[in-house]
Amino acid sequence: MLVDLSNAVGSYLHDVFVMRLDWWVLLGFVAQIFFTLRFVVQWLASERVGRSVVPLAFWWFSIGGGLLLLVYALYRRDPVFIAGQAFGVFVYLRNLHFVLRERRQSTAIAP
Repeated sequence: MLVDLSNAVGSYLHDVFVMRLDWWVLLGFVAQIFFTLRFVVQWLASERVGRSVVPLAFWWFSIGGGLLLLVYALYRRDPVFIAGQAFGVFVYLRNLHFVLRERRQSTAIAP
């Protein structure tokens, strides 16, 4: 029984990660790496100052990863994934707009 389960899991993983590997899957992995890097950047920036901060790079990685995942979702024709990524990219762009606007305003005020 355990050997059968082990063979089934091994066969499944081989099918998913080897047999189905193509350029679209590679794009999906690159997109996921971008998306993960946003949290790494945020975590390191917060550790550096000893409090929670959201650096500008967080939003750029969010947008890059979100757009790449949206392209991947469109190719895969997954409506749940498409809706989630499309909404997320909109939110990331809007937040980046707010951050950049605030920076411009604070620069204009500074002597």
